[in-house]
Amino acid sequence: MLLPALDWHPQPRLEPLHLDWLARASVEVAVLRLDRIDPLISGNKWFKLVNHLRTAHEVGAKGIMSLGGAYSNHLHALAAAGKRFGFPTAGLLRGHPQDTPTVRDLKALGMDLHWLGYGGYRERHAADFWESWQIRYPHLHPVPEGGSGLPGAQGCMAWAASVREQLATLGWADYHGWWLACGTGTSLAGLVLAEAGQRPVYGVLAVPQDHGVAQRVESILGEAGLCSALYELFDGSRGGFARVDGELTDFIETTAAIELEPLYTGKALLLLKARVEAGGFAPGTRLIFVHTGGLQGRRGFE
Repeated sequence: MLLPALDWHPQPRLEPLHLDWLARASVEVAVLRLDRIDPLISGNKWFKLVNHLRTAHEVGAKGIMSLGGAYSNHLHALAAAGKRFGFPTAGLLRGHPQDTPTVRDLKALGMDLHWLGYGGYRERHAADFWESWQIRYPHLHPVPEGGSGLPGAQGCMAWAASVREQLATLGWADYHGWWLACGTGTSLAGLVLAEAGQRPVYGVLAVPQDHGVAQRVESILGEAGLCSALYELFDGSRGGFARVDGELTDFIETTAAIELEPLYTGKALLLLKARVEAGGFAPGTRLIFVHTGGLQGRRGFE
């Protein structure tokens, strides 16, 4: 039941981003439009899922169960993939039952939902967390929150080849680095693995620094055996995950050149603006901004 999903290979487009503050600094940015690979299975989530799906197929599982919150982009993409390709899904959710646009979508897409409360959700890293759920769903393969871990990172490595194949369409011979939002650090780790020290990867933390993203990235890179990692993390959380203030809201509303959401891409592009305007990049720098999707989550802020 998982084979049809493994035959899908979406190709994100690379598009130039034209903004006044970039032009004034003579910095060029191209956007890798993961948000446009599919209306429902959108963003970086598919790429973090695909190797988990391959493992599930190899071990004979019929579908996938995973974790997330009431606005989870990861669960939304997983449920949509299950509906599209015909495999069962189950979602273990943080907190107590809520009626959100995302939750309604998950139900409509056929995902079995279970609310763990907050204490139960905090147990997700325990060694025996999945045991009772595997008894309940023996036909489903467990996937970590957000599709994280080395398999998830390896799925994101394909973006580097995709970008290089499209550089000529921009008139670029090369680029000088990557810029993207980080929730678990998995996507960033994948790009660091793909670049293997050739170009830096800049990650903007959408969560506070005490959420362990830096440690998770190091764990993934260590597991992969990478010795020449070149990356940098910046705190763009603005005081907390899902913390939205007037400056961020105004920036998103006035940046008409690209659709943004306030949890990830909005924070990432706003911090890039600050870095560019502070002279953090030399004139002539060319960066790849990864649009990690998540636009469905904007409904929680409207």
